[in-house]
Amino acid sequence: MEQGSAREGVRPTYAPVAFSRAPADGRMSECRVPEQARGEQAGVEQAGLERAGGRPADGEQARGEHTHSEPPAPRVVQRHSVRGQILDALRAALVDGELVPGQVYSAPALGARFGVSATPVREAMQRLAVEGAVEVVPNRGFRVSERGPRELAELAEVRALIEVPVMMGLARTVPAHRWSGLRPLAEATVTAAAVGDRAAYADSDRAFHRAVLMLSGNEQLVAVADELHRRSQWPLVSGPATRRADLLADASEHTALLDALVSQDLAVVQALVREHFAGADR
Repeated sequence: MEQGSAREGVRPTYAPVAFSRAPADGRMSECRVPEQARGEQAGVEQAGLERAGGRPADGEQARGEHTHSEPPAPRVVQRHSVRGQILDALRAALVDGELVPGQVYSAPALGARFGVSATPVREAMQRLAVEGAVEVVPNRGFRVSERGPRELAELAEVRALIEVPVMMGLARTVPAHRWSGLRPLAEATVTAAAVGDRAAYADSDRAFHRAVLMLSGNEQLVAVADELHRRSQWPLVSGPATRRADLLADASEHTALLDALVSQDLAVVQALVREHFAGADR
């Protein structure tokens, strides 16, 4: 039973941006990125202004001037860091349902709530548009994609067609100690489920499936399956939020599957894998 209405691996080590629950009028209340991220972006924008004025930015060496200061870090890396944090925060908000399906959000408005300019928000939203999570609305912003039960069922079917035969093949060839090495990833899904953290569960759930499929050595298969898995975690346009009990049931299937893989009980592996994907459309 996958999470269909509900971030790779466990949560990021930085403090992620968190939307507060959307009020009845569909607007999200104010939220902020970490001070470090705002400082990184401010440095990028200040450097751009100084360059535009013909003056060297702080820490840069003017022609003929000797200095012992370290050169500034590449600004493109700093900017990507801000965008990456915004992207992670938006993905989490999608899983949690805080970005409401059908609602249009503008990059400047979201940027104001994050405490950054519209640029990294717009870049992150463009990435989400490529993934199919949002749609570009000219001159307005981005609309969160609306999904129904049929799309969720179709995603579950395609995922099963890819993952079930691969997992069964791996069950026959991968030694027990390799499966035991995945135990921490399975336990991470249980930890997230126990507290009802849908965003953390989405991350740990994908991390577990990705680690299993990586044992096949087929990187293209892993990338395709992971993208389908991410899409299956976006919330439906309507319907109840995923319950903690549902998350726990899903997580328990991960640990039971590992037990069967370690003992090489192929009949149990097949039953658990098929049941896992049969529940992915609920």
